[in-house]
Amino acid sequence: MKRTLFIILLLTAFVFPQGKILIPMDLSQTDHLKAYGITFRALETGVLADWLLNYRGGSFMLDYNEKVILECRLEGVFFTQISGGEAASIYAEVQSENNNMDVVRLEKAPKIAVYVPPTFQPWDDAVTLVLEYAGVPYDKIWNEEILRGDLSKYDWLHLHHEDFTGQYGKFYASFANAPWYIENQIKYESNAKKLGYKKVSEMLRDVTIQIKDFIGKGGFLFAMCSATDSYDIALAAQSTDICAEMFDGDPADSKAQSKLDFNSCLAFHDFNLEMNPYVYEYSDIDIQPLEIPDPANDYFTLFDFSAKYDPVPTMLTQNHANVIKGFMGQTTMFRRKTLKNSVIIMAERKNTDQVKYIHGNFGRGTFTFYGGHDPEDYQHAVSDPPTDLALFKNSPGYRLILNNILFPAAKKKKQKT
Repeated sequence: MKRTLFIILLLTAFVFPQGKILIPMDLSQTDHLKAYGITFRALETGVLADWLLNYRGGSFMLDYNEKVILECRLEGVFFTQISGGEAASIYAEVQSENNNMDVVRLEKAPKIAVYVPPTFQPWDDAVTLVLEYAGVPYDKIWNEEILRGDLSKYDWLHLHHEDFTGQYGKFYASFANAPWYIENQIKYESNAKKLGYKKVSEMLRDVTIQIKDFIGKGGFLFAMCSATDSYDIALAAQSTDICAEMFDGDPADSKAQSKLDFNSCLAFHDFNLEMNPYVYEYSDIDIQPLEIPDPANDYFTLFDFSAKYDPVPTMLTQNHANVIKGFMGQTTMFRRKTLKNSVIIMAERKNTDQVKYIHGNFGRGTFTFYGGHDPEDYQHAVSDPPTDLALFKNSPGYRLILNNILFPAAKKKKQKT
């Protein structure tokens, strides 16, 4: 055994003549969020990178590169330069059958699209906020681009607090006379008319179908807040009208609930619609604020997965903390009974039926849904100021978002049997 290890260490002196760069992601890391940006941009320039699952919080090992070292120093990201022998020892530890760790090769930075309306601001959702902070490039797309087939240009698509049902977030009771609400409705109705639709809900129906086709062909979908449940509800309601008159000019179908097609949904089934247009909720998928009586004790727990046998959920849950402070949103969490059996639960609020973070497959692609609006703003309200991520650069809640950014870069490997 000692002789074998000696030979490995000797060979690595030739394989890694300049050693490696280790970016640890445990509590020693000074800026977890920018560490993802460093790794992402390194991939864009062809630098070889490995994700060390469950090793020091899900660390990154990169080929020695002066530009990467300079970026780490400028961005305040902690790193260590290690020798070839030290790198070989880490790889041996991570790949040992005795440890719940593994190495995933990151091959190519994914092309990222974020679904946003034209008046969008980066602080309107947590994902674009952290993409901007970490320095990860992305393109903005909206309904027109999706309907003309532009999703084929991208690997990864993000949806945030959109309402794909055509009910404008069900903000009517509280904000029907607010200038921003009126402007938003006019904007969507004009967009629908431009694209040849009589109703916004009909336009969004076709948008959801195009997104589902994107996933089926191998795309990666990540959604947060109300984009999670409203997306699946829109898929289920393709053949019925669930919008009240103030949303689309005519009454909703009184038999809409019985006409839902749950087979069309990605993640949810057997949910009950909230048909009252004055109630700020789409269905019983979402957890209500009253079901979280003490915000001070609102935490969710990440599940442990086998790095060697379940690499995908392991990648998506890499973190330096496994118990994370909760946060609300228009959709805060998902009721367990509404989840399809095929869905992988990755985080839950312990001893409740409340699920925070889920993942699943559709066709050749995947979807990941993360409840809540902003991991560092417990109860984000309309017109609240943006979160300053420089104050939360080690946020475990935001790390879950960035795991999804790098996940598509991972080299696909055959599952062990």
